[in-house]
Amino acid sequence: MEMIQIRHVNLISQTDLGFERYLLHSLPWEQRLLGVKGARGVGKTTLFLQYIKKTYGISPQALYVSLDNLYFSAHTLSDLVEDFVNKGGEHLFVDEVHKYPNWSVELKNIYDNYPQLKVAFTGSSLLEIVNARADLSRRALVFEMQGLSFREFLKFRHQIDLPPISLEEILENHTRIALDIQEKYKPLALFEEYLKVGYFPFYDSNRLFYYKQLQEVITMILEIELPLLRKTEASMLFKIKQLLYIISQSVPFKPNISALANKILVTRKTVVDTLLYLEEAGILNMIYKDNFGVSLLQKPEKIYLENTNFAFALSSTEPNIGNIRETFFLNQIKQQHRVSYSEKVDFTVNETYWFEIGGKNKGKSQLVGLDNAYLVQDQIAIGVGNTIPLWLFGMLY
Repeated sequence: MEMIQIRHVNLISQTDLGFERYLLHSLPWEQRLLGVKGARGVGKTTLFLQYIKKTYGISPQALYVSLDNLYFSAHTLSDLVEDFVNKGGEHLFVDEVHKYPNWSVELKNIYDNYPQLKVAFTGSSLLEIVNARADLSRRALVFEMQGLSFREFLKFRHQIDLPPISLEEILENHTRIALDIQEKYKPLALFEEYLKVGYFPFYDSNRLFYYKQLQEVITMILEIELPLLRKTEASMLFKIKQLLYIISQSVPFKPNISALANKILVTRKTVVDTLLYLEEAGILNMIYKDNFGVSLLQKPEKIYLENTNFAFALSSTEPNIGNIRETFFLNQIKQQHRVSYSEKVDFTVNETYWFEIGGKNKGKSQLVGLDNAYLVQDQIAIGVGNTIPLWLFGMLY
């Protein structure tokens, strides 16, 4: 354990506090068992290290450990916890839990056996975290960490520091907010960069091969996690890759489940199940007519890639701009709000607001007769009335 403690101190001393992700100040850190799930590279490890540094410094009351450490080839997590608690440890931060066999059962036992200990954990295999729900039910609170918002991207890559803005503030005061920002910065000039390469912080470490890294993340999920954790047959993998390519190229994709099933020679249920697995794995976002009553057999009304960077990584040509706009809007707003399908406009939010997404020449015909209805336009810096700039919805978190 001494080597783990030395590693912990070194990591904490090297952790930079200059840029902090949105979850750092909103997570219930005092929860006895707290989980943070998210795609590889979104910043979960840095989140833990920053919280430890700000809250505990190098105090031995806290300990960070990654479960891919060689220590665990000869020891169990329970061994470490017993030693840590006996030496006065109070808060354990466990990274990469999906790399440790039976991690959820062991965390459940630690929760039950050490009521004085707080444990926070992260996992990059979203399917593995979903599998663990039964073992951790009633014990763990699990939160999902998204990639960078447009607001975070501005701070992280361009040192433009802006506060988050609530949806209600945007709807009520978007003209004034956009004017204030526009006086100091030119967000439209940076918005296109964000859509292409701004979602994952690791772009800065390897810009030339960023899209290749994204492709490898997706390939690992398809070729390793889906067969292992969802028993997806190897014959389905090529068909899934074809589907992802189609989604990246399409006008916002409205699936015909029966036609897809016939085309790839599987049952309708197999198609619906596969789409659900891809959403669980963080590759897709889907919207339904009724967000409260989604069942395993309900077909999605629209399918999007999880973020716009995926679309550019998977597409051999320029992705459909309408798809990119809607993918961005859905990705940014779903982090805090319920989004569902509407036959009248592109999205309904919180069963209260109606949004139609488009370019600067998009008209308002779809909004006629609707209350709380808004036109969200790309390629405009400032809007008036119920016309709001698309980029402004990147300020939500």
